[in-house]
Amino acid sequence: MKTYSAKPADIEHNWHVIDASGQVLGRLASQVAKLLMGKHKPIFTPNQDTGDYVVVINAAQVKVTGNKAKNKVYYRHSGYPGGLKQISLGKLLETRPTRAVELAVKGMLPHNRLGRAMFKKLKVYPGPDHPHQAQVRARTKQGGGAP
Repeated sequence: MKTYSAKPADIEHNWHVIDASGQVLGRLASQVAKLLMGKHKPIFTPNQDTGDYVVVINAAQVKVTGNKAKNKVYYRHSGYPGGLKQISLGKLLETRPTRAVELAVKGMLPHNRLGRAMFKKLKVYPGPDHPHQAQVRARTKQGGGAP
């Protein structure tokens, strides 16, 4: 028996709208990453972008467990001496909740050009409104369901 390899003509990208209100950040991010990679499809191929588009709404209402809000710290560096900047997860959720969800999902995707292409199919919004109104019928609570 031969191993199946998805061809570009076989790949169909669906849309999923996920409501993040009240969901735990890490569990939500793993579901979104699975949808972006296409691991929920029987035609999943590791070297092809078989994943779907994902719209995450109500990102401002995502929650974290334990002491992660004050203990988890994100770092970035400007490239100049003394240019190390840091922000806690709690502060990031207050100021830019969409960035917190994006960083959690991005860390679960492959770290190569294919992962960067998958990440471009993620759209995150802090409230219930989004400009992708054609995809409003495909709303799922936990993700994973096809429209």
